[in-house]
Amino acid sequence: MSQAPAGAQLDHLDLLRGAQAEFLSSIGEVDPATPIPWCGRWRVRNLVVHLSRIHHWAAGQAAKRQETPLGRGPFVLDELYAAQATELRETLERLGDTEGWTLVGNGPASWWRRRQLHETTVHLWDLRASSGLPVDDDPLVWSDTVDEVVTVMQPRQEAMGRMQPLDAPVRLVATDAARSWLLGAPAPVADGHEGADPSVTVEATAQDLALLVWGRRGPQDVRVVGDARALDEALSRRLTP
Repeated sequence: MSQAPAGAQLDHLDLLRGAQAEFLSSIGEVDPATPIPWCGRWRVRNLVVHLSRIHHWAAGQAAKRQETPLGRGPFVLDELYAAQATELRETLERLGDTEGWTLVGNGPASWWRRRQLHETTVHLWDLRASSGLPVDDDPLVWSDTVDEVVTVMQPRQEAMGRMQPLDAPVRLVATDAARSWLLGAPAPVADGHEGADPSVTVEATAQDLALLVWGRRGPQDVRVVGDARALDEALSRRLTP
């Protein structure tokens, strides 16, 4: 569950356009062989190809069609990404709320605007942080990234049998966005009302909370109040795909 307004207030398509533009321009600022340690054996080139493939796949999902594979490469990275970013954006603009496939069943194609914004936001951080470049920390966007994990991604992982339910929910508090969430709550109840009590509270900026639940930060990067073992246990689960 989450407390405070969710991402419906954001123009996800416009924000996606901006994030894609920054990702594209950043490709030329970094060495494609730069390692991204928090993404296993990936290097920048793997990250760019991955996000390009995800954009291409998501465009197909939104249009209810199986995408044509992009092939194995080799690719010119900036050209590959520019083409797939444009395809995704133009597809989402054209389809509007037409029914498409989503990660949670059939739904409006516009569902992918939010999903791809946050996919791009996290990978833009990967791309720039791997080379020590500054990254935008807009709390409105990053808090929506957290909200998507709490309300969509983690419940989906649990429903698909990819993770067991948490023993107790974890309270996440964004110190720069006046928002809080209960990660792993058994039902979407309002904060402070009926439901399982959290055994640990995590306080951090919205960006650090998002990076925490996406596996880019650890407990040492946030303020932990309560049972630290409960946070460790939660982070050991597959909260996201």
